[in-house]
Amino acid sequence: MNSSSKSITSTSKFLSLVLRHQPDVVGMKLDPEGWLPIDELIENANRQGKQWTLSLLHEVVASCEKKRFTLSEDGLKIRANQGHSVPNVELNLEPIAPPEVLYHGTVFAFLDSIREQGLLKRSRNHVHLSADIETAMKVGARRGKPVILTIHSDAMHESGHVFYLSANGVWLTDTVPVSFIDFPEQT
Repeated sequence: MNSSSKSITSTSKFLSLVLRHQPDVVGMKLDPEGWLPIDELIENANRQGKQWTLSLLHEVVASCEKKRFTLSEDGLKIRANQGHSVPNVELNLEPIAPPEVLYHGTVFAFLDSIREQGLLKRSRNHVHLSADIETAMKVGARRGKPVILTIHSDAMHESGHVFYLSANGVWLTDTVPVSFIDFPEQT
């Protein structure tokens, strides 16, 4: 990995921390829709030893494989597309009917809890689901050997559960009850 790639990766990780979980680490507060003014963000991050520029942030937004960040239409603000643990962030997503099934990547260590309680949002604002197995595998692999759960999202929706689709293609819902989860046989 060259120094430019390292800079983009480290900037992306710190930006995720700020925009999803702890804007106070740069002395800021997200607005109700999760936005931060870019100029102020750069200034505050640089006071903490970062070497951010507007072009670096644009490169991070453009090159992020997971499309975690969005710039406002006027280009003056930035926010995370989903994954917030900061309370009361409203992304203004419209409810949408999900496909028949969605997937959730996890690891073996969490299966007992999921079998008892279903999928809970815990410290985040939503449970995150994937439209394809490959993405769910990548998500689960971040913590070890992945286990893929199949979610009967269409049946959930028909029974009143609300789904949203974030700007980067992550499906969001408040909870997934056990009755809508298929666990792999080998677990």
